[in-house]
Amino acid sequence: MRFQPASYLFAARALRDFGDAFVAVLLPVYLLALGFTPLQVGVVATASLLGSASLTIGIGFLGARHDHRRLLLAAAGLMCATGAAFVFLHDYALLLLVAFAGTINPSAGSVSIFVPLEHAVLAREVAASARTRMFARYSFVGAIAAAFGGLAAAIPDHLAMFGLDRLGGIRVMFVLYALLGVLGGSLYARIPARETVPKTKPTAALGPSRHVVFKLAALFSLDAFAGGFVVQSLLALWLFERFNLSLSQAATFFFWSGLLSAASYLVAARLSRRIGLINTMVFTHIPSSVALMLAAVAPTLPVALALLLLRAALSQMDVPTRSSYVMAVVTEPERAAAASFTSVPRSLAAAISPTFAGLLFAASLQAWPLFICGALKISYDLLVLAQFRHVKPPEEQT
Repeated sequence: MRFQPASYLFAARALRDFGDAFVAVLLPVYLLALGFTPLQVGVVATASLLGSASLTIGIGFLGARHDHRRLLLAAAGLMCATGAAFVFLHDYALLLLVAFAGTINPSAGSVSIFVPLEHAVLAREVAASARTRMFARYSFVGAIAAAFGGLAAAIPDHLAMFGLDRLGGIRVMFVLYALLGVLGGSLYARIPARETVPKTKPTAALGPSRHVVFKLAALFSLDAFAGGFVVQSLLALWLFERFNLSLSQAATFFFWSGLLSAASYLVAARLSRRIGLINTMVFTHIPSSVALMLAAVAPTLPVALALLLLRAALSQMDVPTRSSYVMAVVTEPERAAAASFTSVPRSLAAAISPTFAGLLFAASLQAWPLFICGALKISYDLLVLAQFRHVKPPEEQT
């Protein structure tokens, strides 16, 4: 049976998101167990997001001229090396360096060196009318895998019955993360090679769509800066400190949260056909931000978790619609660069806020990151609606 390139990308995305999800939950636990402070945890999250931004901007330039398969294989190799490094390194400065240069993803989301390349490959596989459904399925597969990855974060506690302490159990999980990089690479190797642009004919990464891409990048960076206050690692830290949640309880919560996010991707594809991509992005995002702000003042753990689960069911519906929209409003040769250049400002902006969140945690202002995130995200939604409600993708132009 011959599989399409999209099938290999879906499988690779599932492996990667499974690993990212358990690492996002275990990273703060691991760093705190090594004796580091909440502020230092925030700095590590910032370093990893800054490094992701640097790598992604390089991919944006290379993607227009080089084989996407080769670049994806290199990224998979880096993922393997990152997992191995976290197993053996315990010095804070070295961990910062690995976080910056590697693929550790504290957000357990779409901020990744892999994403621009995968988006470009996927977009050329389908017609415009099927593009959003393709991205919805792509996001759905990743979210389901991430849900089970969040559940897998409880494995170190279960390894105690074999005589392994928590630190040892977490290191086993980083070994698993490295192995997932190897498996992902084997899937990328099956994608057919594409013709590259000859070196004698250099092509600009962005051409006629430059203005639209830069405007989208600016708005997406505001959204990412807001989201950086509650990346999954920091949200886990908030639950640990605010409600004394156990690792097993946190893993269960992130599992159900991931399942709700996964289901929302499929709903987003259907909803976008009725009300449009931009409206779907905005009018599902605002209620999710309100739920997050209410969770910050929730009096009990069940109320807080219910509000956070409501947020999970709504907050990610803009992911496949946003990806589809970017691919729709640029020309085909610009797609890899557009995906990269809208991801890089997101990565840079998201890299700044975890440190601020860490400072607020250190000052015992644990609820403030949730408030700030919600307020900024609502501002972003209103700006997107004002700027792009009349810029329609091809399938919405009637």
